[in-house]
Amino acid sequence: MTAPRGPAIRRHRDRRAPAAALVALGAAVGLAAGTGVGLAGTEPPPAATWQPGCADGCASTGPTTGPSAGPAAARPAPTGAPTRVRVPRIDVDSRLTVLGLDRAGALVPPADFDVAGWYGGGPAPGDTGPAVLAGHLDSRRGPAVFARLGELRPGDTVEVWRGGQRLTFRVTGSLRTRKDAFPTAAVYGPTPGPELRLITCGGDFDRRRGHYRDNVVVFAVSAPAG
Repeated sequence: MTAPRGPAIRRHRDRRAPAAALVALGAAVGLAAGTGVGLAGTEPPPAATWQPGCADGCASTGPTTGPSAGPAAARPAPTGAPTRVRVPRIDVDSRLTVLGLDRAGALVPPADFDVAGWYGGGPAPGDTGPAVLAGHLDSRRGPAVFARLGELRPGDTVEVWRGGQRLTFRVTGSLRTRKDAFPTAAVYGPTPGPELRLITCGGDFDRRRGHYRDNVVVFAVSAPAG
């Protein structure tokens, strides 16, 4: 079985550009490799088999390179789709759109550069497993919603609203990886409890291909209710 390929983030030339021309969101669904001028990517793992194999050769940066060993104490999970994400350290406070796939199996990124999205084909925040949130890095007008994602450090908090409840997650680490060497298992593999993966583009911008060379992934685990 071919390993799932991941979304890539590229710079948007136009808000009407097709998903394949986006910058950051492609990373949110498959993240092993991808193309796009912004957030578009390639086929993500099927929702029914959300346990993809590992892609070798990932390059990591930052204080840690993966999720922590275990989640916070279990509590009843809310229902419905997540509606909002807030990340105080990097001044993110955005509603969440539900992201799906186009006919080619590519993740369709948010139409608005200032809005983040949740991949509806995977776990939802608060459910067991890695919930994926993705957002653009930038646009021709300037920084986008996840422009400062790489500044997050272990201990920072991410808040997600779902079913009228605020769910708090604690950042455990981050990595920057080339899109052609994405650590699929680390990002999409099964987890013992609710976790988050926040994804955008990073690295150098490849002007010939029209997208960034890398993806930035932040890992977070469920934290006790405050």
